[in-house]
Amino acid sequence: MLNLILFGPPGAGKGTQAGMLMSRYNLLYISTGEVLRQEIKNGSPLGLKARNIIESGGLVDDEIIVQVIGNAIRSEQRSDGFLFDGFPRTYVQAYILDGLLTRLHTSLNRIFILEVPDEVCKQRLLQRATEQGRSDDNETVIERRLMEYHQKTLPLLTFYESQGLLTRINGLGTADEVFARINQFVSDDINSNPINLILFGFPGAGRATQASKLASEFNLTIISTGELLQEELKAGSPVSSEIKPFLEKGLHVPDEIVIRLIEKKLQETAGNSRGYIFKGYPRTHVQAYILDGLLRKTGRSISCVINLQVPFLELIKRLDARSQTSSKMPYDSSASTIVARLEEHQLRTEPVLDYYRMHNQVIDVDGNGSAETVYERLKEPFIRTIRNLR
Repeated sequence: MLNLILFGPPGAGKGTQAGMLMSRYNLLYISTGEVLRQEIKNGSPLGLKARNIIESGGLVDDEIIVQVIGNAIRSEQRSDGFLFDGFPRTYVQAYILDGLLTRLHTSLNRIFILEVPDEVCKQRLLQRATEQGRSDDNETVIERRLMEYHQKTLPLLTFYESQGLLTRINGLGTADEVFARINQFVSDDINSNPINLILFGFPGAGRATQASKLASEFNLTIISTGELLQEELKAGSPVSSEIKPFLEKGLHVPDEIVIRLIEKKLQETAGNSRGYIFKGYPRTHVQAYILDGLLRKTGRSISCVINLQVPFLELIKRLDARSQTSSKMPYDSSASTIVARLEEHQLRTEPVLDYYRMHNQVIDVDGNGSAETVYERLKEPFIRTIRNLR
């Protein structure tokens, strides 16, 4: 998830920037005042408590604040993260927010502070007061609000700066110029997340083509078990004689052989890219667990699974056409071996896909159409998924 806090003095343009961030990244806006008003409007027990305190002239305590913020966070399932405004306001609330996000197995990505000189903020607020007829926004009130902001915000900035989360943004310029400064940091954070994906699909679904496109755009290394095995055959390695009979019949090569080849590839390419695309692996439940173990050794895990869906008859047509090219595979030699390979895939691999579905990691993509059309189809949900990685 993408979780941000936006700080800034009154008149810095936080509302405008918050709206742009919410729209661009599908974030839920959470402000203490808004969630309190919603609880009061709903007539919930917490809302009634808060209303009684406010009507008696008191300040709502952290015990109530943490519960209403927690309710807002837990109730939202459609957003890709949170944008906090007006919370936290104190050291205590900063720790409360850490605790709430930890319970959701996520954390803060960045805290932005819009830096605008007090004089500029004052001018903006006075102009807004004139344009909107707000007599309460006079110079005395504005100066008091600015002073209160600096007094309350400075300790929090120190707290987050010590964690390396604070990012100072020049808040002068047009709204688009300020947003571009903020967005550069958000984009960099998203693009720095390591990615490890599995590309599923029956033989003939176009996995090789889509893997190549993804690898090129997102700086990923492709690990294809089929290619690794073919490389061993061409090199005439010690294991080539063990591999050959299985490949000729279109059968799975024993895990003991494949594991060593994948592990070797991971070691050789460590640090060369942002992550990996696994094509042709895993094909069984056992291999899914093996892959988890292999990645865990390097501190990684599977980010998502892309499943290219192509009708059975179309797969046969594609594989038959491929058999007439230099890209043909051993099992492309006849209709019977093609069908046998597809049936084996369905029997052994589809249950593995169900395993990843249980973990909500599967992105189903219609694999019909040109390579470019399919790529555009899978790109949007893929980007949204990696945006939410943490």
